[in-house]
Amino acid sequence: MAAKWSLSGALRGMFQRETITEETWDDLETALITADFGPDITEQLIDALRADVERLKVDDPKDLRRMLRERLEERFAEYDPTLSLQERPAVILVVGVNGVGKTTTIGKLARFLIVNGQSVVVGAADTFRAAAVEQLATWAQRAGSAIVRPEREGQDPASVAFQTVEAAKTHGHTMCIIDTAGRLHTKGGLMDELGKIKRVIEKQSPIAEVLLVLDATTGQNGVSQAQAFIEHAGITGLVVTKLDGSAKGGFILAVQERTGIPIKLIGQGEGIDDLTGFTSHVFVEQLVG
Repeated sequence: MAAKWSLSGALRGMFQRETITEETWDDLETALITADFGPDITEQLIDALRADVERLKVDDPKDLRRMLRERLEERFAEYDPTLSLQERPAVILVVGVNGVGKTTTIGKLARFLIVNGQSVVVGAADTFRAAAVEQLATWAQRAGSAIVRPEREGQDPASVAFQTVEAAKTHGHTMCIIDTAGRLHTKGGLMDELGKIKRVIEKQSPIAEVLLVLDATTGQNGVSQAQAFIEHAGITGLVVTKLDGSAKGGFILAVQERTGIPIKLIGQGEGIDDLTGFTSHVFVEQLVG
């Protein structure tokens, strides 16, 4: 099998050349576009780096690599990736269109929190799909978290959310993660449902985070699909799943700058321990090499 493309791999040969040439700039532009930074961010980065190289009279590609790292870290640093989970219980609402890995992400997030010393209960408030409830139950078991299931098929999702927060308080769980439907007949209906869930939860406890799950492999199309959530659901952070190394790493910066919402968690594999917090310095190091 051929090795998978990565930005760091594409840059490696480019930065081993003796001097910076027009070919260097062409190759860098192609690499950034391929890594899903998008044309606007790519153009901005190239223009800024050309100006830096000209101003500092640099001709060593290794210096260009350092400058690229610095430029990317500067842009990532404009967003705070910290999860705000001070409340007890800290209630996390997870939203997103069907198919992005939302339920899987909840299982991984439960595991992430449990490994870091928290006690977690998850709520299966996607009551429109029996398969979603069963899938969440499987992931909850793997993560070692408690779960609140609907008492009957088609139960009001808001009542499941209410019962989940109630269970967290009763049993002393520090974290409460609630799954939600990814699709109803109309976007308006979906947003109304989410609004109701939020109002019911907030009668018992503040909502600490509303996390939107996005699939890195769908790129900018995924952001368009999730636009209704971004506009109406009070999103506080993004979770990017299916981020295969640095192949689509540019999507991280592109989606933050397009939505104005910080990336807080990234999933880079299929295993239950493959969800991690987002750290810009570490991520840029992986991305650029």
